[in-house]
Amino acid sequence: MAASLLEIVEIANGEFVLQRAGGEGGPLVNIRFSDESRQYLADARLEIAKAMIQAGIQAAAQMAGGDAELDFVGGADDADHILH
Repeated sequence: MAASLLEIVEIANGEFVLQRAGGEGGPLVNIRFSDESRQYLADARLEIAKAMIQAGIQAAAQMAGGDAELDFVGGADDADHILH
């Protein structure tokens, strides 16, 4: 994946979405926690989703023989909640 700014957004249904900054194109990754997981993780859901996304990007970069640079930024629609 070419270097680009990415954002993690919590959308109205509670899913976390990784997308290009500004919402250009569709989501790159969707993470949905089950009801049981949501209760267990409580306020840590963002940190867990972020760690999952970072691990996936780093693993993909290693498989491709490169380094992963992650830049998460804010900014999106009113219905969505941007998380860094």
